[in-house]
Amino acid sequence: MGDLQNQHERLENSQLSAENEKLRAENMRYKEALSSASCPNCGGPAALGEMSFDEHHLRIENARLHEEIDRISAIAAKYVGKPMVSFPVLSSPLAAARASPLDIGVGAAAAAYGATDIFGGVAGGAAGELLRGAAQSDADKPMIVELAVAAMEELVRMAQLDEPLWNAPGVDGSSETLNEEEYSRMFSGGLGPKQYGLKSEASRGSSVVIMTRANLVEILMDVNQYATMFSSIVSRAATLEVLSTGVAGNYNGALQVMSVEFQVPSPLVPTRESYFVRYCKQNADGTWAVVDVSLDSLRPGSVLKCRRRPSGCLIQEMPNGYSKVTWVEHVEVDDRSVHNIYKQLVNSGLAFGARRWVGTLDRQCERLASVMASNIPTSDIGVITSSEGRKSMLKLAERMVMSFCGGVTASAAHQWTTLSGSGAEDVRVMTRKSVDDPGRPPGIVLNAATSFWLPVPPKRVFDFLRDESSRSEWDILSNGGIVQEMAHIANGRDHGNCVSLLRVNSTNSNQSNMLILQESCTDSSGSYVIYAPVDVVAMNVVLNGGDPDYVALLPSGFAILPDGPARGNMQGSGGVGSGGSLLTVAFQILVDSVPTAKLSLGSVATVNSLIACTVERIKAAVSGESNPQ
Repeated sequence: MGDLQNQHERLENSQLSAENEKLRAENMRYKEALSSASCPNCGGPAALGEMSFDEHHLRIENARLHEEIDRISAIAAKYVGKPMVSFPVLSSPLAAARASPLDIGVGAAAAAYGATDIFGGVAGGAAGELLRGAAQSDADKPMIVELAVAAMEELVRMAQLDEPLWNAPGVDGSSETLNEEEYSRMFSGGLGPKQYGLKSEASRGSSVVIMTRANLVEILMDVNQYATMFSSIVSRAATLEVLSTGVAGNYNGALQVMSVEFQVPSPLVPTRESYFVRYCKQNADGTWAVVDVSLDSLRPGSVLKCRRRPSGCLIQEMPNGYSKVTWVEHVEVDDRSVHNIYKQLVNSGLAFGARRWVGTLDRQCERLASVMASNIPTSDIGVITSSEGRKSMLKLAERMVMSFCGGVTASAAHQWTTLSGSGAEDVRVMTRKSVDDPGRPPGIVLNAATSFWLPVPPKRVFDFLRDESSRSEWDILSNGGIVQEMAHIANGRDHGNCVSLLRVNSTNSNQSNMLILQESCTDSSGSYVIYAPVDVVAMNVVLNGGDPDYVALLPSGFAILPDGPARGNMQGSGGVGSGGSLLTVAFQILVDSVPTAKLSLGSVATVNSLIACTVERIKAAVSGESNPQ
């Protein structure tokens, strides 16, 4: 890091020299102009040496940023073990006067670090490799602090500014998109030039959600709550190092290095791995902000796949326990491995963008509020009114959803082994051995997942799959029997958001004691119908408020996404992107209750046949054709 610091100082000295030359020349011009100017108040000659308003403003702003860096460094020093020497935010206050107010901090940080390649993209590799390289050297830490402060400045401005920085949403319902030229002008390129071979993806969205500011901040800064809240988007999250816990009693000034893997529920869309610093701050106007920015080039030899520019959210407290959240997602990414049928969804920003984050957040906040609800109507048949029973059942369903989402993507987070040559090219089959896990049956589990396009709007597909009365049309497990809802918990404004307990009245006596736990959920970014067979005795324990962690679950189900930006009421007859659905189907099946058993090819063939048969049944039922192209 000594060479890096020397290089940093040489770069800064050359910048200062060039800046001084420009300032001398400009000073001469000012003196000449002012020699003939008069004071507008008294008519006398104007006084030389007065500071311009812009320069005064920038000096104040620069001092404020210095103060923030010093404050974070002082807090961080308690956890790092020695005081941190902060680099200057800008080369000098006079240099700052050359920049626009929007460049403050961020542009200078980019100039200071751009040549040393501190900013970079995401390194590939599994969680173990990330953890091995996690600890930051003491020389890195001042750079991380300054980078976090600069990123916070950029995020807050990006959350607050409108046109021309952001283009308004299109008539197709797409998100606000970033004007790249305006962004480069305002932020001096933000974190330096765009990396070669990567594509920019930037979006912004906002929503008023039913959660307090304090609870939202805690969820974002607590890695376990964060991974649970956003389980459909986050396949793995780890805090690698805490540089600051913030001030006593809240997260103001909290700073942590994290590794997160982001996912779309399909085996056809690669996950995105990110290594970044997350910084939380209370702003002068009372709003709070949480920002992420990539740190990957601090690790030598990193493979550039996804570079996280300042991204995160601004939170404004509203009355009655609500908060207004403005979310910004801004990355540069290599998306060449995305399957063709998902390209429009990814390119529009709907797959990984801000709209998906705020849609998921809004739905999950409603779900959490329903857990706490006490005014449950008792007149409806099947409604679970016991507070403890509701909490246990919702906790069990939450684990079921997390397990399903982890099984449909090729995530490094879950201990699945992908089987090659499994006999069906469009189905990804994985296996894992389950031992000593009370939440899963012991033995060998097969997970099969596939994704395909349907020329049918997503809402129609969602309504068909979640409705117990049409279940026998596709569910081989129900074996033609009648499926009845025994109990349900509504957990959102949309009546499609609910957890249900279903009973299969089957002619097969082996299934007489089988129930099905199902969660269906929908928001502006997509929908899910996820279910698992559960034991009657175990569910009785849960409904009475017992511990749901000991109920063995193998979830199966569906993820339903739009095939691109919404296009009115078109019926999806013109190919991918015309208003149809992208449907992922996944099954988890116990093929042998002995964990040491060998996996048979017959088991793989069976699961392939099961998924193929289910897909054909769904296609026939929702599109009215036996084999749509």
